[in-house]
Amino acid sequence: MEKRTTYREQTDIKNTLRLREILKALPPFCRDYFRALEATTTTRTRISYAYDIRIFFQFLLEENPAFRGYSMNRFTVDVLDQIHAVDIEEYQEYLKVYQNSQKTTTNGERGLKRKMSSLRSFYSYYYKREMIHTNPAVLVDMPKLHQKAITRLDADEVAMLLDYIEHAGDTLTGQKKAYYEKTKERDLALVTLLLGTGIRVSECVGLDVEDIDFKNNGIKVTRKGGNEMIVYFGEEVAEALHRYLEVRKGVTPVAGHEHALFYSTQRKRMGVQAVENLVKKYASQITTTKKITPHKLRSTYGTALYQETGDIYLVADVLGHSDVNTTKKHYAAMDDSRRRKAASAVTLREHMEK
Repeated sequence: MEKRTTYREQTDIKNTLRLREILKALPPFCRDYFRALEATTTTRTRISYAYDIRIFFQFLLEENPAFRGYSMNRFTVDVLDQIHAVDIEEYQEYLKVYQNSQKTTTNGERGLKRKMSSLRSFYSYYYKREMIHTNPAVLVDMPKLHQKAITRLDADEVAMLLDYIEHAGDTLTGQKKAYYEKTKERDLALVTLLLGTGIRVSECVGLDVEDIDFKNNGIKVTRKGGNEMIVYFGEEVAEALHRYLEVRKGVTPVAGHEHALFYSTQRKRMGVQAVENLVKKYASQITTTKKITPHKLRSTYGTALYQETGDIYLVADVLGHSDVNTTKKHYAAMDDSRRRKAASAVTLREHMEK
């Protein structure tokens, strides 16, 4: 029997080829660093690092007078010893707004922190291997991240969202109605699965039909770090999947996409962007004050699971978090309700009897 190439393996092949192209636009000495990263990072992470490091060298070429007239190929590892902490601070300032190929790019707190973390990792590799004598990246403070309130759907909004997907066709006509009817069971199964398991959108689009086990109501997902795990689901999810699979039988997939669980209207495996657009389209009909994405559906599940079980370690395990502190964000809504109770818990003045 021919071995099935998983979505993750296909993605890794594409990303590996893409990374090779990006590395051609970096100084040759950088390749050692990216080769060393292979054992501990995903191809997607290495691509992000490569883009970040490329921006750093572009900054040196464009903004640092010492490297005027240089080209990428001319940089050697010795250049890292010519950079001082003040240069790194200037780079951090540059990252807030810069132009790249006639396009203006901006970075908020998270973008800044990621790019500075990439640079620290880059410097650390060469410093630990004694290929450079200084490490100015560690002398510059990392940008501070301000915690944002996590957006999630309330229980009534979850019901409204699923009801809307199920009955949206009632108000449609013509081509819109035909398209809705064609995708209704798929969309309902997909959103129900996200809300009922808390899996990541990347894990969702990576599912193959063979990954579903209805006997135990579980799906086999490949987590962020590459580990496989069985995530269990309830009857509502099972029913939605069964209905969709009946519709899926009538789809003739494009070659190479035969195993995908969720198909696009082009009969190919759905991508992350398509799922994000789908969730945004339906959620915008339910709430205009909350920007709902697949990740917000994951937060909704995490909060609901904690409220039902009170077991933060179970929630961390099911969501695939390696650090339980990450999970604690998912029950911030419960803290909000406790804080609201606190407002009336303390009496400042006794009510005087009339």
